[in-house]
Amino acid sequence: MKLELDAPNVGELEKEYLNKTIDSGFISTFGPNVPRFEEIFADYVDAKMAVSTQTGTAALHVALHELGIGEGDEVIVPALTFIATVNPVVYVGAQPVFVDVDIETWNIDPYKIEESITKKTRAILPVHLYGNPCTMGSIMDIAKKYNLYVIEDTTESLGATYNGQHTGTFGDLGCFSFNGNKTITTGSGGMITGNNNQRMDHIKFLVNQARDSDRGYFHPEIGFNYRMTNISASMGLAQMERLDGLLERKKRLHAVYKEELGGVDHISFQKEYDGAESSWWFTCVTLKEKIDVDALQARLKEKGIPVRRVFMPLVEFPPYKKCRLREYGNSYKIYERGLCLPSSTLNTTEDIRNACRRIIESLKEQQ
Repeated sequence: MKLELDAPNVGELEKEYLNKTIDSGFISTFGPNVPRFEEIFADYVDAKMAVSTQTGTAALHVALHELGIGEGDEVIVPALTFIATVNPVVYVGAQPVFVDVDIETWNIDPYKIEESITKKTRAILPVHLYGNPCTMGSIMDIAKKYNLYVIEDTTESLGATYNGQHTGTFGDLGCFSFNGNKTITTGSGGMITGNNNQRMDHIKFLVNQARDSDRGYFHPEIGFNYRMTNISASMGLAQMERLDGLLERKKRLHAVYKEELGGVDHISFQKEYDGAESSWWFTCVTLKEKIDVDALQARLKEKGIPVRRVFMPLVEFPPYKKCRLREYGNSYKIYERGLCLPSSTLNTTEDIRNACRRIIESLKEQQ
């Protein structure tokens, strides 16, 4: 079987749900699957409400908009994350303030957060990178101290918990992604979770072009066309039925990596700390400086082992170079030495054991 980096795990159940939806005629944004998916999702993460969106990026955008963040405001974000975390900050006219991450967990460093707060700071946007939960206790304490909003980027961390509580339920809002490479997928899609019913009702209103349905096609404010389709939601319902099994497979694949590579001198794993339970969306490692990471990636590709570089620090990209106000040593170390290992739930434990043997072989070939 071909080893997969992050391919989606979809099958007969998804086909069944999709076919039923197509036969029903509810193929657009109207239909029973969307509210049902939102209800089941909110129950799973133990949030009062959930509102679905077209993408995780759309979820982040409307979350920032709903909290009134805009021109002249600052939002604190980690320097090490996917660019979709920060782009919505700019969409609403706010200024991103990048801070470094912890060298072991790879998540935003609470001490760096507090150092970066100014009179313009309105929100913190922590990212549970690769499924590993941030230290939300410390982050929420800081937010309370300075009266700041917290929007959790949970796009990679469905199923992860911190002190037994699901990510996406600590802050004012949580934003999930169901892109094709995520633990569950709707093809493309997102979800916003929250515990303030009035706020969540308004978000549901905003993602439907801010349409006042009691007055027909009347729009009292500017909204967004961010609704999820009934077809996408049907896939979400099928995937939610399989979620526990998919998370267990992620956990098992990570355990195999630790068993096979945990004692290898040149390899260190992203750290899961006390109180945190990662969803292991990706199992990621860093390599010691004597290893040529680019050469290793090329050698592994030749051996049929697809790996991916860790996200590049956002201050490297042209739109955000001007935002580089401090040093980001840990973010650069992780990027320069980091690799994401094959983590698709289509892989078997034997696939991963074979991959580990080839990784060890490739490391020896570099020495």
